[in-house]
Amino acid sequence: MRYQGVLFDLDGTLVNSAQDMYIALNLTLTEVAFPVVSYAQVCSWVGNGIDTLVKRGLSGSVEVNPELPAALIDLAIQTFRSHYGQLAGQYATLYPHVETGLAALAGFPKALITNKDRSFTESLLDTLKLTSHFKVLICGDDGCKKPAAEPLLNACTALGLQPKDVVMVGDSKSDIVAAQNANIDAIALTYGYHQGINLQDLNPQYLCGDFLDIIPILTQR
Repeated sequence: MRYQGVLFDLDGTLVNSAQDMYIALNLTLTEVAFPVVSYAQVCSWVGNGIDTLVKRGLSGSVEVNPELPAALIDLAIQTFRSHYGQLAGQYATLYPHVETGLAALAGFPKALITNKDRSFTESLLDTLKLTSHFKVLICGDDGCKKPAAEPLLNACTALGLQPKDVVMVGDSKSDIVAAQNANIDAIALTYGYHQGINLQDLNPQYLCGDFLDIIPILTQR
């Protein structure tokens, strides 16, 4: 087969976790006396890690306000972590056909690469019973975050595979650009959290509208 392993993003690719983050962010904003934000805004802001999400919430925009006080940012991030730690996985759901698709790909070594912190990731995976599917887990607090190439290259090393032998499956610009930076083929999913970007414009090798669409790509010879 053309590919011998698969690298997966988490939020927006396997799991719709925006509701947990939406609740945690608005609890945080309320505590620091900032205006609450909408669910649609949160969906358009996720994908670049917790710190960036919180700063976007404080700014009320995807563009972070450079004049936010550092002490406020630190307080808000710690407050969010506390709330999200209690919520992670509580309202999250798998996207359609993810469970079936992962089972169908049982023969492929798989790595999960997320910008989410490890403690939250492990809790989410355990709650949704996804942990057993992945041989390797690379998280945002392990080092560089996507769109850097390093998390993907580290996953390849841990899987014992070369970049040319794997494909990255994701739903956001950071996933596709990370794959390109690592010289790894990319499958872009048209659902999930795109931050208003048309992923087709990023020229991924494949564009899929359903999770099951990745199976024939991975099983081609």
